[in-house]
Amino acid sequence: MAQDSPRTSRNRLVRYALQAIGWVSVTLGVIGIFLPILPTTPFLLLAAACFARSSPRFYHWLVNHNRLGPWIRDYLEGNGIPLRGKVYAIGLMWISIGFSCYLIALPWARGFMLTSAVLVTIYIVRQKTRE
Repeated sequence: MAQDSPRTSRNRLVRYALQAIGWVSVTLGVIGIFLPILPTTPFLLLAAACFARSSPRFYHWLVNHNRLGPWIRDYLEGNGIPLRGKVYAIGLMWISIGFSCYLIALPWARGFMLTSAVLVTIYIVRQKTRE
């Protein structure tokens, strides 16, 4: 069911760093299940990407997990994102970016945040919408 992971990094330090980022992402993704302000899917996708390059064992564990795996598999298999999830992700992103732009007075930082938000919005909107 899950796709094979790509070749792991040969550098041990890189593998350990990717594993650390992966586990932090899994933790944040699990917290996001219970905390509505924190998104779940992006953190789980980041964890899967980190584990794919650092530990095939952790990658397969995550992708085949009973509770966490469906979010990742739906994305990997191209099943799309539920409309509610799209609206939720885009709405929360723009609220947080707007608040950040209000707090940060640096024009280049505001420009970076707004550009990132526009690109992520375009990406999410272009993803297939699941019923």
